[in-house]
Amino acid sequence: MREDGERLRAADLGGPLGERATLVQFSTAFCAPCRATRRVLGEVAALVEGVTHVEVDAEARLDLVRALGVHKTPTVLVLDAGGRIVRRAAGQPRKADVIAALGAAVQG
Repeated sequence: MREDGERLRAADLGGPLGERATLVQFSTAFCAPCRATRRVLGEVAALVEGVTHVEVDAEARLDLVRALGVHKTPTVLVLDAGGRIVRRAAGQPRKADVIAALGAAVQG
């Protein structure tokens, strides 16, 4: 299992990394909280310049799910500009918590 602090690349995620930070969301098709999480992360990414939201289909990427120890959806990872995992949370996040986690990623 990969530990926090390990780096992920665009090729790992199937989408580009943000210039300042990346919000990575692991979702499944029938996950109601995943839809709300997608909306929250999309709003935050639109608010903060240089931040990208990448959604990963957990069922299609079981290799990555297992490597990262994702046990439920939604799971959100916050990556810094270099792709290093700096925060991780399972369940539907609050917008304020996402913004706070981004602050740590951008400054750290």
